[in-house]
Amino acid sequence: MIAHKLIEKNIGLLIVLTILIVSVGGLVQIVPLYFQKSTTKPVPGLTPYNALQLAGRDIYIREGCVGCHSQMVRPFRAETERYGHFSVAGEFVYDRPFLWGSKRTGPDLQRVGGRYSDEWHYVHMMNPRDVVPESNMPAYPWLADTPLDSSDIQKKMRVLKDWAGHPYTDEDIQGAQAMLEGKTEMDAMIAYLQVLGTAAPKAK
Repeated sequence: MIAHKLIEKNIGLLIVLTILIVSVGGLVQIVPLYFQKSTTKPVPGLTPYNALQLAGRDIYIREGCVGCHSQMVRPFRAETERYGHFSVAGEFVYDRPFLWGSKRTGPDLQRVGGRYSDEWHYVHMMNPRDVVPESNMPAYPWLADTPLDSSDIQKKMRVLKDWAGHPYTDEDIQGAQAMLEGKTEMDAMIAYLQVLGTAAPKAK
């Protein structure tokens, strides 16, 4: 009791002990995750984003889509019945940065890959209300008219390979610019959306 009162009256000591306790608590939760294979091993069928998908992901980030769409299906019945299997760590091994998000002005997109056709996505991006009348999502028509910038795609993939351990081959990197040639930002965005959740665990 005396020690407790002493700590409460000594601001410097209170700050040091608080930082120490929070640090230990954080380490106890975080460090074990680095040794669990389920958090560092990709789920079966997961591959790193190809050049077009990677470019689309950058556009998704640039346009602030994560401000309204999460990419994390929580393990609750209401979510799994609507979106599918809950998200697992192995799905995000190749995500830099993570785009889990927490705001759902629009639906979660983690399982959107393959759910709609490329044409549906194109119409939806040009004017969302053409396919979802009650949508309050803004339109992105300029993506269809903007050619993809492929100048840095090889460097980006090389960094992901060398520094983040993504299993790109030299052929993947060498062919990256050719994959983006003649493509628009809309093509890249759709390619990215169409791969989301395609390696998801199957519901039992």
